[in-house]
Amino acid sequence: MDSDNLQLALQLLPLQLWNTVYMVVVSTFFAILIGLPAGVVLTITSKGHIKEHRKIYTILEAAVNIGRSFPFAILMVALIPFTRWVVGTSLGTTAAIVPLTLAAAPFVARLVETSLKEVDRHILEAVIVMGSSPWQIISKVLIPEALPSIISGFTLTMISLIGYSAMAGLVGGGGLGQVAIQYGYNRFNTFIMTVTVILLILLVQIVQWLGGYASQRILKKRGKFSHD
Repeated sequence: MDSDNLQLALQLLPLQLWNTVYMVVVSTFFAILIGLPAGVVLTITSKGHIKEHRKIYTILEAAVNIGRSFPFAILMVALIPFTRWVVGTSLGTTAAIVPLTLAAAPFVARLVETSLKEVDRHILEAVIVMGSSPWQIISKVLIPEALPSIISGFTLTMISLIGYSAMAGLVGGGGLGQVAIQYGYNRFNTFIMTVTVILLILLVQIVQWLGGYASQRILKKRGKFSHD
């Protein structure tokens, strides 16, 4: 029985591990593509910032809050027609990228906003006095100054998406989650379930280490050292 389980694991897990990595990396990329500009706009249009605009801020903040309030399992089901329209199907790893992206983008936007608002106001005031344009302030001051914190936010997003990708297995999203449900839980196969969970934990640890390493390198180059 053990040899059968091992053979089944070797047959299923390499491909599904790759599918999980594929889903998480691609959905993180698109979530950043949407969430980073949204976070910047949230920051600069907020009260007292460089391009304060109450109406834009209120509308965008409401959209972000609504996006963050949906439980992922409900979001996946609700987006099935949209997912089918975008990729032609609601099943499989590529289809799972759509709800994963839309679940993570508001999260990224809020994390970026929080990071940018931590930038020292004195630095901001100095570059405004120097006559810098809004684009120069964003690209040369806000984002570079907040970069370690932004990277930490992206790392947290990717870790969350690993958990979401496992849930995507419930609706045929593929990846390690589907293996855990179909071959572990449904068939009462403790071995497959345990190996799948271990792989997910290792994946989270690798992402956490890479994100922490990138953030620490930037801090060290600036002569700052984190106590974490």
